[in-house]
Amino acid sequence: MFSLFAALTIVLSTNAQTAKKGKIADDQLKRWSHLYLVKDSIPGMSVDRAYAEFLKGKKSVKVIVGIVDSGVDIEHEDLKPVIWTNKKEIAGNGKDDDKNGYIDDIHGWNFLGDITKENYEYDRIANNKNLVDEETYKLAKDESDKKLEGAKQGKFQMEKALEGTTKADEQLVQFLGKSVYTSDDVNAITSEDKDVLKSKSIMQRMLGYGLSVVDLKKEIQTQLDQANELLASNGQIKDYRKILGDNPDDINDKKYGNNNVMGPDKEEILHGTHVAGIVAQTRYNNLGGDGIASGNVEILTVRAVPDGDEYDKDIALGIRYAVDNGAKVINGSFGKAYSPHKQWVYDAIKYAESKDVLIVHAAGNDAKDIDVENNFPNDSDDKKTEFADNMITVGALNYEYGENVVADFSNFGKLNVDVFAPGVKIYATTPNNTYQFLQGTSMASPNVAGVATLIRSYYPNLSAKQVKHILMDSGTAITTDVIVGGNSNDKRPFSSLSASGKIVNAYSALKMAEQMSKKTKSKKMKG
Repeated sequence: MFSLFAALTIVLSTNAQTAKKGKIADDQLKRWSHLYLVKDSIPGMSVDRAYAEFLKGKKSVKVIVGIVDSGVDIEHEDLKPVIWTNKKEIAGNGKDDDKNGYIDDIHGWNFLGDITKENYEYDRIANNKNLVDEETYKLAKDESDKKLEGAKQGKFQMEKALEGTTKADEQLVQFLGKSVYTSDDVNAITSEDKDVLKSKSIMQRMLGYGLSVVDLKKEIQTQLDQANELLASNGQIKDYRKILGDNPDDINDKKYGNNNVMGPDKEEILHGTHVAGIVAQTRYNNLGGDGIASGNVEILTVRAVPDGDEYDKDIALGIRYAVDNGAKVINGSFGKAYSPHKQWVYDAIKYAESKDVLIVHAAGNDAKDIDVENNFPNDSDDKKTEFADNMITVGALNYEYGENVVADFSNFGKLNVDVFAPGVKIYATTPNNTYQFLQGTSMASPNVAGVATLIRSYYPNLSAKQVKHILMDSGTAITTDVIVGGNSNDKRPFSSLSASGKIVNAYSALKMAEQMSKKTKSKKMKG
């Protein structure tokens, strides 16, 4: 993965930078991905600087961004103004006006219909060995069996966690004299009562996950329910797909799904709504957070990612749908370790390349080296040679600059991860006009998609391939060693974790884009 544009590289070395001293303020945390490392000592993407010092007075064009995800709350107060509308379709007439095969696809398409949950791919393979070769089947079956065994231990742990959290919560509610309390309230507790101190210790640990007590107990209960459901099934999977009526192993069976891009339950589209907000929620409107590419952007929704593993068919058709409806950037915050029909997705990626569409993809959250381990979809079947140059894979950063700058969950890979971007505690839209902090490479990816959208909006003559390499070449280089996978004993040069060895920098990327845009125009004039 050698850069095509090394001559234009704008490198900002960070070996002289230091981590921010003291606790990050709440107002900074809510928009830390927009901040500037040199000025704020926080490893953001210099988005604020780009708007303040570079983009003022410049003209832009509308860019459609495809969000291939769980669905998007298109009624959200902070997203409504930027939702894509298919002008070739007449709403509600029950006809396929634009003859694209999708009836009344006003704001996108829902390839999942009323499905919200799905099986993991290794479970699907373990229950149908005809999907893959014998070696892959054995690997998937082993993983499926291990998960079943782990559910037994998980059930015990979740039961204990729920019991301990509930008891500790009840005691602290009584001690503090209020039903709702914060981490600061808990940290401030002083008492000689051993039971109170034990409850304090339990809640300090549990609240450290970043959830409220109510949400924490809900999450524990959800995991307990999942363990119980798995144990009851004894490894046999439920056929969620049958309600769609299609054959997921036939790419030519395309008439399925519906136009409800929010799906049957708004609570189930939290992920996609958050991703869309990171890209495009309105800046400085006193609502929630700020989007990276707020302004000349439209969000096209492709609902294709359930709670579980996505089907290759839905992803392949979803990418093609977004491309055919004008998306110039597609965000894919999903992934899995097995892909029985990976060629369908590869062909869709190449189709997007042929139509000059950039695909931004999350690297994954397993703290693994994807130069060695499988992570689909990707743009290299052998993990060495790319078959397309329109896909950029993104690892996740923590907001603390220094040896902990890489998110402890983030995948990495010198060949197969291209850049890193903010992915811990990212504040954005969630269903029903709410906002939350979420984390994952799922959040890092749309941060990069937002910067890519800015470039394509202000410099539309640049190709998807050029934008990809601008994002890689113009980033901020980190020249120090960092902790990998949250293991303090595993420290490596940051430069070894991705192809670029850099974190995305919007300001530098836009400057490089302007230089390249001028050169591109000059070549065309001479030609």
